[in-house]
Amino acid sequence: MSNLQITLPDGSHKTLEKGKSFRDFIETQLPFLKDKALAVRVNGETKDLSLCPETDATVQFLTFEDTEGKEVFHHSSAHLLGMAVQHLWPNARLTVGPVIENGPGFFFYDIDFGDVVITTEDLPKIEAEMAKIVKEDLSVKRWELKKEEAIQKFKSENEPYKVELIQGFDSETVSLYGQGDWYDLCRGPHVPRTGLLKAFKLTAISGAYWKGDSKNKMLTRIYGVSFPSKKLLDEYIFLIEEAKKRDHRKLGKELDLFSFQDEAPGFPFWHPKGTLLWNTLASYIREQCFQRGYHEIKTPTILNSTLWKRSGHWDNFKENMYFTEIDEADFAVKPMNCPGCSLIYKYHMHSYRELPLRYMELGTVHRHEMSGVLHGLFRVRAFTQDDAHIYAPLDKVESEVEDIIDFTFEVYKKFGFSEFKTFIATRPEKSQGSDEDWNLATNALHDALKKKGIEYGIKEGEGAFYGPKIEFNIKDSLGRLWQCGTVQIDFSMPNRFELEFTASDGKKHAPVMIHRAIYGSLERFIGILIEHYEGKFPLWLNPTQIRIVTVAESHNDYAKDVFRDLKSRDFRVEMDLRNEKIGAKIRESILRRANYTVILGDKEKEQGTVSIRRLGEETTETLSRDGFLALLVGEVS
Repeated sequence: MSNLQITLPDGSHKTLEKGKSFRDFIETQLPFLKDKALAVRVNGETKDLSLCPETDATVQFLTFEDTEGKEVFHHSSAHLLGMAVQHLWPNARLTVGPVIENGPGFFFYDIDFGDVVITTEDLPKIEAEMAKIVKEDLSVKRWELKKEEAIQKFKSENEPYKVELIQGFDSETVSLYGQGDWYDLCRGPHVPRTGLLKAFKLTAISGAYWKGDSKNKMLTRIYGVSFPSKKLLDEYIFLIEEAKKRDHRKLGKELDLFSFQDEAPGFPFWHPKGTLLWNTLASYIREQCFQRGYHEIKTPTILNSTLWKRSGHWDNFKENMYFTEIDEADFAVKPMNCPGCSLIYKYHMHSYRELPLRYMELGTVHRHEMSGVLHGLFRVRAFTQDDAHIYAPLDKVESEVEDIIDFTFEVYKKFGFSEFKTFIATRPEKSQGSDEDWNLATNALHDALKKKGIEYGIKEGEGAFYGPKIEFNIKDSLGRLWQCGTVQIDFSMPNRFELEFTASDGKKHAPVMIHRAIYGSLERFIGILIEHYEGKFPLWLNPTQIRIVTVAESHNDYAKDVFRDLKSRDFRVEMDLRNEKIGAKIRESILRRANYTVILGDKEKEQGTVSIRRLGEETTETLSRDGFLALLVGEVS
């Protein structure tokens, strides 16, 4: 048989006999990957190692170190969970078992156990069965069936949820994956054998409605995490315990930053200190935008349904929107700020000399989220975006995106983040706009990132419905990645709103619209900051910068004088004049995460000095009041 040419990431070429699989290729050409390779990216698409290529191919073998490799590993772990459950409870009916980014696990499976009640006490039993399957090192195989054949197959196995899923597919064929005596409906890809799924832990159980609809049956959702080694699992468990200490919901309550009330589930209530923190973030991003030539705007919260139909949100985002009626007309609470911004652009005529025109808005949006996915500040029903919309001619788009990239990383570094991961999210199945526009937009993002020398991955099909986007992920102090900022290129909305500018040739052209957010959501970003710093914010950010404590009542007047002096310099300062022991007051200051505890007694009063203790330190230092002010000013600047 003829040989195929296989091009590796380093540009080297190797050969593979036609009819052989990529798994065969690894065994003969790259044996060091035998126990590491999980899947393969072939000409940009992630595939099973069992694939036998028909033509020459450019490939990258994916391991657990790759984002796509992790996704394959965790997806296969969900199958491992499903198989173990059906071994133990043969009448359990499986629904869906996806990989997730945020939550109590990396994957879950929603299962209908019928009348059987499953609790956390059952998890060790399931884990033991999963371990047996791993030990058997079963080969994982893929095959396809015609849609009707698959329906009949799952009907015969009494799997009604799988039947319902298949009936909703548009394709004529569906793929199944099997290992040993068990199989599941799945697009894949998956790891080649169960023996690779060496270390795992089931982390939580919750209820979840089928398809997220409260009218449907309540299912049992089992979450889990998995790794290729016990060492990695142990490290993860340690980090999880550390994360519990940093949980922003817990610290938000302890530091009196925000709360959630039964009267408004999913809508945060910001307390005075939390509002200070929120305003600090808002002021900082405003100042940075003004320095870069942005103009701040404000758009209405409720707009007529005709606007949302025109923008495409009605067709693509309706299930996430809130609606009301005003004067017998349908209105919607805005889930995004961009249509309102486009109305402001359209209000005036524009020349090419004005472009790029940069609008920014700290706009609060509302999105209907199911109660089961609400999670502190990370998943809410109302949040404020540091939104910007930039209108530019096509030849300025790439340079504008480059400037946004620089701006984004500068902001993240200001908040103490130094490690990032960047992705391009491409066209989803549900989208609007021409192929040509999507290709132009996607290529502009590729070119901008390459020009800046930034490594990036691809998230296939995860772009917005109106355009591709760059996603910026920040790594926190526990090594967790958080997707925050985005840059999205949009040819569709300018055409839908008939936006124009007059070019140098005197003709009318539609601008390109660039959507940009850096925090993403102020609420979510604050949650990330709380956990990243464990509530110990840097001085410029902290709502409680200084806490003055007195040794005795006789020192209170001096404390008030120091307080007034610091307050007049715009420092956030509190006093503790209670008739308590000084040790208790210092402990209270530490619990409140004040950057500096100022201790005032006889010596300080007589000498006009202050004794300070920095957060996290055991020793005190005596400074003149001017010296302390200079220290504070230097640290803030």
